[in-house]
Amino acid sequence: MLAMVLRDEGHELHTSLRGDEVLEACRLLRPDVVIVDINMPGMSGYAIARELRERHGTLAPLLIAISGVWTRTSDRMVGTAVGFDHYLLKPCEPKEVVRLIEPLRSGSSESSAA
Repeated sequence: MLAMVLRDEGHELHTSLRGDEVLEACRLLRPDVVIVDINMPGMSGYAIARELRERHGTLAPLLIAISGVWTRTSDRMVGTAVGFDHYLLKPCEPKEVVRLIEPLRSGSSESSAA
């Protein structure tokens, strides 16, 4: 559903089902936004955020975590510590994600998300 809403809003999307595929997709596609579930097979969302922050520092894409399992305050704190810009809980409202990435549109005609 989130992918449909983002496409309807004019965003280009690329999806990965495994966490370990996300880093390669980011290297090849250089997205403006990376939205990941914390609980992904192959590599956790936490590890993805940490790696992207180590590689790119402040030039990393906007990092958004979404989780339905890791919902405690301490889980969110870990998310902040590893580099997520936003940490949303499932079920999250797709329009909330759109609101978070909308400021990126002012810098380009079309933003992309991985």
